[in-house]
Amino acid sequence: MNLKMKIPTLFLLFLLFTASKCENNKKDVSSNQNEMEEVTQEVNTVPKELKVGAAQLEKYLPQLKNKNIALLVNQTSTIDDVHLVDVLLKEGLTIKKIFAPEHGFRGQADAGEQVKDGKDSKTGIPLISLYGKNKKPKAQHLNGIDIVVFDIQDVGARFYTYISSMSYMMEACAENNVNFMVLDRPNPNGHYVDGPVLKSGYESFVGLHEIPVVHGMTVGEYAKMVNNEGWLKDEVKCNLSVIKCKNYDHKTFYELPIKPSPNLPNIRSIYLYPSLCLFEGTEVSAGRGTQKQFQIYGHPDFKKGDFTFTPTPQPGAKYPKHDGKTCNGFDLTKLDLEEFKNDGRLNLNYLIHFYKNFEDKESFFLENKFFDKLAGSATLRWQIINGKGEEEIRASWQNDLEAFKKMRGKYLLYDDFE
Repeated sequence: MNLKMKIPTLFLLFLLFTASKCENNKKDVSSNQNEMEEVTQEVNTVPKELKVGAAQLEKYLPQLKNKNIALLVNQTSTIDDVHLVDVLLKEGLTIKKIFAPEHGFRGQADAGEQVKDGKDSKTGIPLISLYGKNKKPKAQHLNGIDIVVFDIQDVGARFYTYISSMSYMMEACAENNVNFMVLDRPNPNGHYVDGPVLKSGYESFVGLHEIPVVHGMTVGEYAKMVNNEGWLKDEVKCNLSVIKCKNYDHKTFYELPIKPSPNLPNIRSIYLYPSLCLFEGTEVSAGRGTQKQFQIYGHPDFKKGDFTFTPTPQPGAKYPKHDGKTCNGFDLTKLDLEEFKNDGRLNLNYLIHFYKNFEDKESFFLENKFFDKLAGSATLRWQIINGKGEEEIRASWQNDLEAFKKMRGKYLLYDDFE
């Protein structure tokens, strides 16, 4: 082949090589773009850090400077591992008083045990109990106080008394012209709303207002509802401010870093608490006096159980129900936690099944009618006695629930679960 013929051939080969190279480069660019998009998507799906209200000092310290402050707090009132009291003192703020709810400032007292006034051993700040002689602060307790700060971890059940303490404090603040601030925290049971709504005439410290067993609100949202629905005495309103959680909504899974009370040791007990706490109004033990509180239930005379346990005195349960007696019942510690969470409703079958198979039905419910206070009326007790099934019982409270959900929607600070 002569040179004239070789030049076009070489040129053609060059063009083919160049085209191939460009195509490969395009593939490389496209591949890199895909990788970049995947990385970006991955970064965007990484959950943002949830911050409780207390951890956002920049949002509320200016409101507390040069003020006489009182705190309504307990052992859950921490920023990381440091108690709110210590954080605020380090910031140079003036804390005049600490109010303590059920279980006390350090969270060690039994359920229902009176908490005494005193002084905090670490700081010397006066302690005033809101679970003893006074569930509502007196005017003298708030004398000279400019603002009360509430920072307590709740679990989202009507009969968990921290929200009752908050309501009484709001009322006292309104009556005495004292500002009230809530440092909000997530509700671990904030992903659903369920249960019978409390009826007028059944108000007590385990249920002050006409809300369902599971209200699906943070304490900040609930404070707004109490304040604006006229639920405080004589429909007074307090000067309320709420420091919201950051990067939280009602679908957020939140495992509490500190036990909210002695007998709720873990997230399983917190999920089961709204269902099993109803046993507190019966002869059945819900596991107080064991290491599986609100995760097991039973009675010494029950014949159908597949699990046994023996309650004994424990910290937070000095006098447990059926102390020293072997109880026959059921263990719920092996339930699939994710499935239980996703179910998003009370489970009445534990209660209904136990009652049906309990021989001495006359003594099943306590004579003091504490069950009615927990349920919010006598209706649930009579439904169970008369053999109503779970679905029929649930249907009976749906209208009240829908009305509550509509009202609840006005006060939500975070995206809802629906």
